[in-house]
Amino acid sequence: MANLQPQPLAMTLGDPGGIGPELALKSWQAYQIAGKKPSHQGSDMLPFCLLAPARIIAQYANVLSYNVPIIPIRDINETAENFAKGLPVLEITDNGAPVTPGVASASTAAMVIDSITTAVALTRQGVASAVVTNPIQKSALYQAGFSHPGHTEFLAELAGPGTLPVMMLANSKLRVVPMTIHIALSQVQSVLTTDLIIALTRITARDLTRDFGLAKPRVAIAGLNPHAGEDGAMGTEEQTIIAPAIKQLQAEGYNVVGPLPADTMFHEEARADYDVALCPYHDQALIPVKTLDFHGGVNVTLGLPFVRTSPDHGTALNIAGKGVARVDSLMAALKMAGDMAHNRLSMDIKHD
Repeated sequence: MANLQPQPLAMTLGDPGGIGPELALKSWQAYQIAGKKPSHQGSDMLPFCLLAPARIIAQYANVLSYNVPIIPIRDINETAENFAKGLPVLEITDNGAPVTPGVASASTAAMVIDSITTAVALTRQGVASAVVTNPIQKSALYQAGFSHPGHTEFLAELAGPGTLPVMMLANSKLRVVPMTIHIALSQVQSVLTTDLIIALTRITARDLTRDFGLAKPRVAIAGLNPHAGEDGAMGTEEQTIIAPAIKQLQAEGYNVVGPLPADTMFHEEARADYDVALCPYHDQALIPVKTLDFHGGVNVTLGLPFVRTSPDHGTALNIAGKGVARVDSLMAALKMAGDMAHNRLSMDIKHD
């Protein structure tokens, strides 16, 4: 029988020169201000611990004059009992590198990477419910020899061979999956294939059921060209690549529609007809979701054997250490991680 108790959330450090440490402190404060007690019952307000050197978090609390007690812990199981008293910080490898707010440095890369790998390990061991990642500064990691294009690809490697990560951006109004991500627009046509669309849709639908409780998710797939190609007059990718994928998915029993013109599928009435939109290229997906709710967006990685969410913003080095960073997105990521972990646990119990 699966464990009925959701475990604490594991929050990563992110780049220590960015706004991650400030947001970790603010998110703990937000829990307390809301007057909510972290609970293992259900998914609301699961307690979290921060995986970081305690000295760095104490430094930020001092710089920002935040009244947040820092409680170093040696075991993540100590999180819940300490959370009401202060921010539990699970110590990770600390090479003593100095941290300056607003400055990303390759000297802190080992701490950033250790925080991520430890969070994933704890979650895979079942002692943490989910990984909630603070933003990393890839340029600093690259200088230290980091070989992955980004956070998501590193998490996929930690998940093991055969993992196909799927990036989904979500807020209270919309869920979107960009089917191609950080590539030039000129490369989208060659990367977007029928097989890719099928694979991404299968993973997205499975995880919307497993992690979001949707029995049969409604999937809308956008066209690549203006007016979804207008029957080939403005491009044939809809006919040769996208439509065959949709036909195959429908034959497999998935609730999929498209290809839809992207310029008419994101207004309020249209959004009521689907649970997630898959879009051929990055900006086609991210512009509407960020326009509808810029501060409340969450970056979710589907396709992993563990739950991972992240705030939908970067390290914001220009405002780090100034106390002005908004905590909305990280709070939404914490809440969504708790919801997903609870749903996944409930699903596992049903199948025991």
